[in-house]
Amino acid sequence: MQISDVIADMLTRIRNANNAKHETVDVPASNMKKAIADILLEEGYIKGYQVIEDGKQGIIKITLKYIGKQKVIQGIRRVSKPGLRIYAGCDNMPSVMNGLGIAIVSTSKGVMTDKKAREAKVGGEILAFVW
Repeated sequence: MQISDVIADMLTRIRNANNAKHETVDVPASNMKKAIADILLEEGYIKGYQVIEDGKQGIIKITLKYIGKQKVIQGIRRVSKPGLRIYAGCDNMPSVMNGLGIAIVSTSKGVMTDKKAREAKVGGEILAFVW
């Protein structure tokens, strides 16, 4: 089956595994997904991830994070879609939950959070909101 929006597929897999309280979730690998997983790791939303090479595409095994029985990722939402791309400049970068969440932005300098994009003074495509 061909998936048209691979980032939305990744976010949906994480959301579903998080709601079902699974410890890990497997996602087909790509460089964009690795960059998103890096951001989730450095912002403290996941415990870790590892890339498993299987000869073809590879798999990213993401280990989800919980505090007691509480989910760390309360919400995760795709913003820019293939049918409707959403872009923002550095001056009008969105703030998620009044700064409690992050926006994942694809810029000319790579995939980064909204805070780092403001610091680097670059805009780009708003990929997702995580809170």
